[in-house]
Amino acid sequence: MCGRYRLSVTDKDLAERFGAVSEVEWAPRYNIAPTDMVPIVRQDMKLPTRRLTLAKWGLVPSWAKEASIGPKLINARAESLTEKPAFRESFLTRRCLVPANGFYEWRKLTKGTQPFHIGMPDESIFGLAGLWERWRSPNGEWLKSCTIITVPATPQIKDIHDRMPLIIPEGSYELWLDPAFKDPAGLQELLRPAASEHLSVRTVSSRVSNVKYDDAACAIPAEPEQQLKLRI
Repeated sequence: MCGRYRLSVTDKDLAERFGAVSEVEWAPRYNIAPTDMVPIVRQDMKLPTRRLTLAKWGLVPSWAKEASIGPKLINARAESLTEKPAFRESFLTRRCLVPANGFYEWRKLTKGTQPFHIGMPDESIFGLAGLWERWRSPNGEWLKSCTIITVPATPQIKDIHDRMPLIIPEGSYELWLDPAFKDPAGLQELLRPAASEHLSVRTVSSRVSNVKYDDAACAIPAEPEQQLKLRI
């Protein structure tokens, strides 16, 4: 799954990295949690223009009666995107990238858990596969929301958790974001974790386990006595 991640850059960095027109203001964050408003990169429905906008993390389908369903839909399993009513339509026409430069997973221990930070070796920004949706409340207000797609963990990660967010390779951004691209077979090809084979993995402080902490200390390597060996 993916229940916490880091995006410690600015909106200017994001717009440049993804070639998008920015409609947001974003300051570095180190402990993003479900129901937070987060930047997403999506393509305009009518023009081939990428837009950087905000969406609430936790997808609310257009047909939902209440927005309270969102926290239950922070992740979407890649294997069932075409089957689940909550994701089926978005998968065809409302795909997005959720920018990150690290995500967190927790490994269960005999007592408690150990958090890990996972990202690129150079700490660069990458795009997590996401879906977005618009929902209109009974009083007429619009809410934009998103979910992060997960896949079975690669050998490098499965010792920590059996699932992980899907990272879209940069060369596939154009197809992934294109709302006119609806070929089921072609879309399935994009659901392979090809960009996740050489990630940097490190243990971090349990500080990140508490959502009230959102600073650089959440992502720095744990003290030597806290480090755990990975079987990879």
